[in-house]
Amino acid sequence: MSTDTDSVPLTSPRVGVSARLASIGRNDLPASIVVFLVALPLSLGVAVASGAPVAAGLIAAAVGGVVAGLLGGSAVQVSGPTASLTVVVAESVHHFGWAATCFITAGAGVLQILFGLSRVARAALAIAPVVVHGMLAGIGVIIALQQVHVLLGGSSLSSSFASLVALPNQLRSVHKGDLCIGLVVIVILIVWRFVPGRIRAIPGPLVAVVAATVLSLVMPTHVERIVLDGSLLDSLGLPTVPSGSWTVIVLTMVTIALIASVESLLSAIAVDKARPGTHTDFDRELIGQGSANVVSGLLGGLPIAAVIVRSITNAHAGARSRAATVLHGVWILLFAVALAGLVRQIPTAALAGLLILIGLQLIKLAHIRLARRTGDLYVYATTVSSVVFLNLLQGMVIGLALAFALLLWRVVRATIIAEQIPGSRRWVVTIDGTCTFLALPKLTAELAKVPADADVTVEMTVDFLDHASYELITDWARRRESAGGTVEFAEIGSARMATALAGPPERGHSRQVIDQVIRPWRRTGSRENLIVAGIAAYHRGHAHLLRPHLDGLRHRPDADSFFLTCADARIVPNVITNSGPGDLFTVRNVGNLVPTPGGDVSVEAALIYALEKLDVRAVVVCGHSACGAMDALHREVQAGPGLGDWLAHARPSLERYRLGHPVADAAALAGFGEVDQLGMVNVAVQLETLHAHPIVRRGIEERGVAVSGLFFDIATARVIEVTVDGIAEFGDEDIAAEPA
Repeated sequence: MSTDTDSVPLTSPRVGVSARLASIGRNDLPASIVVFLVALPLSLGVAVASGAPVAAGLIAAAVGGVVAGLLGGSAVQVSGPTASLTVVVAESVHHFGWAATCFITAGAGVLQILFGLSRVARAALAIAPVVVHGMLAGIGVIIALQQVHVLLGGSSLSSSFASLVALPNQLRSVHKGDLCIGLVVIVILIVWRFVPGRIRAIPGPLVAVVAATVLSLVMPTHVERIVLDGSLLDSLGLPTVPSGSWTVIVLTMVTIALIASVESLLSAIAVDKARPGTHTDFDRELIGQGSANVVSGLLGGLPIAAVIVRSITNAHAGARSRAATVLHGVWILLFAVALAGLVRQIPTAALAGLLILIGLQLIKLAHIRLARRTGDLYVYATTVSSVVFLNLLQGMVIGLALAFALLLWRVVRATIIAEQIPGSRRWVVTIDGTCTFLALPKLTAELAKVPADADVTVEMTVDFLDHASYELITDWARRRESAGGTVEFAEIGSARMATALAGPPERGHSRQVIDQVIRPWRRTGSRENLIVAGIAAYHRGHAHLLRPHLDGLRHRPDADSFFLTCADARIVPNVITNSGPGDLFTVRNVGNLVPTPGGDVSVEAALIYALEKLDVRAVVVCGHSACGAMDALHREVQAGPGLGDWLAHARPSLERYRLGHPVADAAALAGFGEVDQLGMVNVAVQLETLHAHPIVRRGIEERGVAVSGLFFDIATARVIEVTVDGIAEFGDEDIAAEPA
């Protein structure tokens, strides 16, 4: 069961000293031991693979834990020597020697500090998740391939390819003692997930390694154990300035700095994904990593980076603060200096079993399924293969390049289709997407399909139109029109032909298209006929979209709902109900009134026609806020003949409002003013009138016609339900079914 301190950062003022110490003892201390057990063999292995002194790996691990742990931007990220730098470090040792390589390591750290101070680390957020997932899986494969040799009684090899090639020979020379120890660790780790919760509070890796170590001491068979020669303190030494080409030296520094920075930032992203709610300060992380590399280089240690395996292990082991990271560095230092004999008792096969399982856990089936669903499986597989058989940096670059190429192909391409309308001489050329010079071959081929004597509609749903595409389309249309043909343009997208040559092409936004359809006219001093201009825009814009819907309604004069609303120009029934042509049989009048039978012939005639001829399923009354009719009624303005006679039909609403109607009380509680309260009461009264109407009552009894009330709040663009005795908000739960 979690406590308050489990969800509150230990640096928070809400957490006292005793609570922080308790959390460290309960969470961070066990996690630090687990990470120490993981980091120790990895650090030794990286040192051997790099051609550096074995103690250099331990120095780097200790410095990475303490310095990067204290100064980095992540609370649980663990740093130390990493396999991704072995090739670069080995080349440096070969060319410049070990002491000079330490100087290069310190220089790379200075570069990382400069990276952090320049705040360029946020670029890591632009990395595609599929590349991160592939990178994690690739690292898992590398770890499993390398450690399976140790599990079988051999030693890990420097590359995945070499591990695969040597695996058949290794299988023929299996050391049974090492294999037994490794399998015991794997079995314990798998079974540990199913033990009771209280027992599972003890870290499984710790139990597995301790059990395997004890077992190895009583087994009659020899097993390989960790080798640690000499004292760690004897290995400390200052770096020397390298001799040789400074171009190569600087390039090596930059390479180490880039690889270490990228791996650290990718590790931070992976840790944040593994621990939702945590966020790494990427710039601070680079400063912490750089500081650790400077210290490691000055003390004679390997280059340092955040290591995903250790970081994920630390997070999964329950680490809550930097204490786990720092303590793991302290344990490495303590065991290497004071308890080297105890370290030497740990079987390498036990650690190999632990690492194999950790590596396999980085290959997640959920990531593979996600990549398959999103069409990124090629990117995932390529990234995994490149990381496994090349290195982390090259794998990431190849994965990013492929992901970017795939993104470019998806975004830049345009769908272009030319087809004839069945039973007609008219052809429709549909251009959808981003129309650039890359689409010219496809565009030319599709336009060539259109017969010379056909009438053509060019439907352009494009968000980007460059000059090359514009010229091709307009030249083609001009040639057809000069030969006597017709070309009609229907521009639905945000990029328009009229502005294609006005300046550099720019990508439009879908919001512009919506605004063009629903935004109101603005009164200006211009003498332009807005009706004519609006019809021209409609013809050029979305008339083409309405045509097929209206064509199917030519012989169907039915409707779904009778919709009575106010004549106010701010109410757009089809917009607020998300309906289309043929859905609403709309009647408007001042104040959305339903006069009693015999009171007004026009409303009654429309109601009878809708219910008896159109067979509507619903009758709706819709009022609105800031209604002029309700305001005049509330203030009892003497409107004179005509309007005053009409508003007399609303007197019952005013009387019911003054008597204290429950709808008015609900509206007042919701914060509406008096005029809007009256408007809602008016809707409720009209509902009562409709229910009493014989035509409506018969429709309800015989066909289940629904009668409902609405109120449109103009200020918020929200629609509120009004009943005969209250109001309610509409929500997603009111949707009975998605439209077909």
